[in-house]
Amino acid sequence: MGSATTLWANTQAGDQHGSTRRGHLLSAPVSRRVTVLVAGVVLLLGFGLVGTLVPVPYVAQVPGPTYNTLGDLDGDPIITVDGRARNDVSGNLNLTTVGVPQRPLTLVGAVQGWFDDEVSVVPRDTVYPPDQSVEETQQQNRQAFLTSEQSANAAALGELGYPEKVVVQSVGDDSPSAGELEAGDAIEAVDGTPTPDTDALDAALTAIPSGSTVTVDYTRQGRAGSASITTGSDDSRSGSFLGVGVLQTPSAPFTVSIRVDDVGGPSAGLMLTLGIIDLVGDTDLTDGAVIAGTGTIDADGTVGPIGGIPLKMIAARDIDAQLFLVPADNCAEALANAQPGLPMARVATLEDALTALQTFRDGGTPTPCTDGD
Repeated sequence: MGSATTLWANTQAGDQHGSTRRGHLLSAPVSRRVTVLVAGVVLLLGFGLVGTLVPVPYVAQVPGPTYNTLGDLDGDPIITVDGRARNDVSGNLNLTTVGVPQRPLTLVGAVQGWFDDEVSVVPRDTVYPPDQSVEETQQQNRQAFLTSEQSANAAALGELGYPEKVVVQSVGDDSPSAGELEAGDAIEAVDGTPTPDTDALDAALTAIPSGSTVTVDYTRQGRAGSASITTGSDDSRSGSFLGVGVLQTPSAPFTVSIRVDDVGGPSAGLMLTLGIIDLVGDTDLTDGAVIAGTGTIDADGTVGPIGGIPLKMIAARDIDAQLFLVPADNCAEALANAQPGLPMARVATLEDALTALQTFRDGGTPTPCTDGD
């Protein structure tokens, strides 16, 4: 009995010793796993914090607002016509835009954008050139928009058959013509010499000594007038100087001005042109439909390509546009990013756009973008 008891006791002692050894052997791997796990969590949190705070050299582009060129913005017409009544129109001719959020884009935001079909993540340098500040880029874009206004007005009035004249674009505060001539005046003659184009105006002024008092005949909103102006001098040329900026462009017996303060770049040109034609022409271009589009335009009516076409198509879809006008050179990209329920019309010229709208009003299908574009 004693021997058996001793054996049992020894066995118990041995089991306890063995369990202790196993406990030591197991505790080390568990401790390392916990350490690795904690370190991983800390690193993950660190990377997450860095990803949400540190900016990356990219920007996110998103669908921007659309503006009905036939409508109002903050209570004021986008297109104002002075000198005649605007046509009573009911449809929409919406220009489309791309938005660029001003807050810096972080790594997390960039990754999210890459997986979002309604966000385009592009290198920052493609939007903000490295040799320019953000403010300088915005000013440059704004100037491009103002230039597109001039082209849109010229293309629209030319399409409506108004003749080209030498039209005053600006008058400086210290100009010899300040208080006498205004933007929009068409200069008809200087001291009786007709000035049908800028070459004729230059020749007439060159033949007159500076400091001379001349009579300038002009047309303002269809009414004839004249001004007596004492000319100045210009170091870059001989003869007289009126101190006005002029442009040889179609002139109508009314003036058109455009107000969309927050839009930059030239891509609104086509839709502004159509808006002007609709408001002062003799045809209702939309017949009540919602039309959207984009594209630059030259004074001769050539429609040029733009950037951000996929995002602009999303913006058009979101306002339930019934037709989207696509510059011909953007057709391939537009087809690759087609939006369900948004018909597209291919336009290379203003005439193409007007034809597309006529076809749409008649219930037909305007010329679409094709794989060959």
